[in-house]
Amino acid sequence: MATREELDAVLDGVRSAVPVLRRNGKQSEEQRWIVEENIQLLEKAGVFRAAVPRKYGGLDLDAAQQAEVISEVARGCPSTGWLTMVWLTSAWAGTLYPDETQDELFASGSTRVSIVFAPTGTLKRVDGGYRLNGTWRFNSGVRGADWDMLAAAVEREDGEHEELVTLVPTTDLAVADDWHVSAGAGTGSSTVTATDLFVPAHRTVALEEAMVSGTGRRSNTGATGRNYGLLGYILSSVAAALTGIARGAHELFLERLPGRGITYTDWTEQRLHPVTQQHVATAANKIDAAIALSGQWLEVLQRAADAGEQPTDEQKAVIRGQTAYAGQLAKEAVELLYSESGGSVIRSDVDLQRFHRDIQGFSLHALVQLGANLEVQGRVLMGLEPGTYFL
Repeated sequence: MATREELDAVLDGVRSAVPVLRRNGKQSEEQRWIVEENIQLLEKAGVFRAAVPRKYGGLDLDAAQQAEVISEVARGCPSTGWLTMVWLTSAWAGTLYPDETQDELFASGSTRVSIVFAPTGTLKRVDGGYRLNGTWRFNSGVRGADWDMLAAAVEREDGEHEELVTLVPTTDLAVADDWHVSAGAGTGSSTVTATDLFVPAHRTVALEEAMVSGTGRRSNTGATGRNYGLLGYILSSVAAALTGIARGAHELFLERLPGRGITYTDWTEQRLHPVTQQHVATAANKIDAAIALSGQWLEVLQRAADAGEQPTDEQKAVIRGQTAYAGQLAKEAVELLYSESGGSVIRSDVDLQRFHRDIQGFSLHALVQLGANLEVQGRVLMGLEPGTYFL
């Protein structure tokens, strides 16, 4: 477990990088992949060691500490923040693999891992492992990742199909140049393809077991404080990225405000207008409310992990609703600030418009959409079953 001093050193490194991350935002969007300088700055700050176990030279940050780091990165650049979320949560997911696999994955002490949960590939059993074939879209961060986790289905002896998550070096995959989007362009979430790729048995885990940190053949099981409920942990990190984007947008709005008037009115100073004052305060309160709400689910996740247990299904359902609601508050804050920014905000050299488009796009992710997650939470609050196994 990292000391507060170690965490502060990472956060200080990220904070000092924020101006550069923002400066590189336009270029990252135009080239559809974050500027290499961003990666190097985060590497120097120790960000990619955050989720790596201590035994491999990592920092072993807990979920709340990782959320702090992710939020700070997203404050500087939404796409870089989203990728940091993906790389850290996927690196943590690597701790659910057998010790042999972890030795390979974490050999350098700092690693970047991407993941696609959609099981759009197939596995065929062969001696020593499997043959993997398939295509996976929206593979965020694969262009800068060392490893990729890809979900695929395998036919069991009883004829039923089981979903496994394979871990493969990105150098073994074909990466398409097909990421042409209006939001999150810098994430380079390209399509990848595996063709008859051999995957050793030790680089696969069952998704059902991974969801509850129930995988075997590893020494880091039990009450280590890091065997989180997989989905709740990931969603907590997604919410951290979205609140970080909103914090950055709030700062950008205030930076543009001095000297701005309200066109075609007698208001020569927009910051003196009561409605602007109300909206700035409302946006700040939405962001603070989202951050405060995160304390509840992070406590549930950590308390269970410290005890070597999993949150109950009811708790996991509530986490789905709370994280989505926090994301909605962050999005609403950015929307409010964007609407107060005047026509000039649509210029491509104004960072706020990119923050606005990016949070809109990220909020469309299937795991983040408000309605579906509130439905799951609402069901358990009324004594019903969650209505989904994806908890």
